[in-house]
Amino acid sequence: MARIESRVRDLAEDPEMREAIELVLERAEDGEIQWVDVRGDISSGQWGRLIERGILEDGQSGFALADREAIEAGLEPKEGTDGAGGGGDIPEVPDSEGASWSKWDKGAAAVTVLFFIGYSYGPVRDVIGGGMDVVLGPLQDSLPLYAVIMVIATLTGLYSTLLRANLMDMDRMAAYQNRMKDIQGRMKEAKNRGDDDAVDRIQEEQMDAMGDQLGMFKEQFRPMVWIMVFTIPFFLWLYWKVGFRGASGDPSAEFADVVLPIWGQVAWTDNLLIMPTWIIWYFLCSMAFTQIIQKGLNIQMSPSTS
Repeated sequence: MARIESRVRDLAEDPEMREAIELVLERAEDGEIQWVDVRGDISSGQWGRLIERGILEDGQSGFALADREAIEAGLEPKEGTDGAGGGGDIPEVPDSEGASWSKWDKGAAAVTVLFFIGYSYGPVRDVIGGGMDVVLGPLQDSLPLYAVIMVIATLTGLYSTLLRANLMDMDRMAAYQNRMKDIQGRMKEAKNRGDDDAVDRIQEEQMDAMGDQLGMFKEQFRPMVWIMVFTIPFFLWLYWKVGFRGASGDPSAEFADVVLPIWGQVAWTDNLLIMPTWIIWYFLCSMAFTQIIQKGLNIQMSPSTS
């Protein structure tokens, strides 16, 4: 357990804590120890720090060593040091270069930019809207607009969930977050014990870890690009069909008004708050169906950190 070794190494920078850890190792029979076994030889504060940092955890008859081998390794000098306060290890994380985008990701980003132009440039909107109408037109002819938007929201929620689950490396994200948590924890402890040298060293580690933020951003934004590639055409079709901000809408299409709580009967192009009715309805449906899909498929959208 590299994390236990790192925590022990950090605590062992304090000579008194090193002695306390060595004493606990010596007196832990069958991997377990009680406070009465070391009371009088170490302080209650030192005992509490061992529990707080996870060196000791709940056992059957007292407290158990989290990992004897890792604790012993944490007391050993690091390679390339003289053994005098070599500084704590930090959890290893994949190189941020591993999060770089492929040519397909970059191509999807370029297509997304082109699609965004369609929001304000009529010819692009007409081409994309007309193409999407080949598929969505028959659906719109057979269903009311609110049902069509519900279908679109369900589709976008489904592929958004699947794209995020498959394109985002949760292990990498968890590694980034674990590293930052570890650095923050060691920084807090170093400040509490007034160890200025350790604070300076950990601050340097924080600067080195800034590259992790770029890696996290790449991991988070990569699936968003692909989601927008598939989602923007649906929105452009709605712009083209219903009409909004420069798009007059399809003159042959007729949409019945909808009755909503609070607002009553409104047209789909009427503004509710700052957006037209159809956009508000889409967002409400999308949020609801996305949650249902994630629960139904048992897909976790956030990394699990230890």
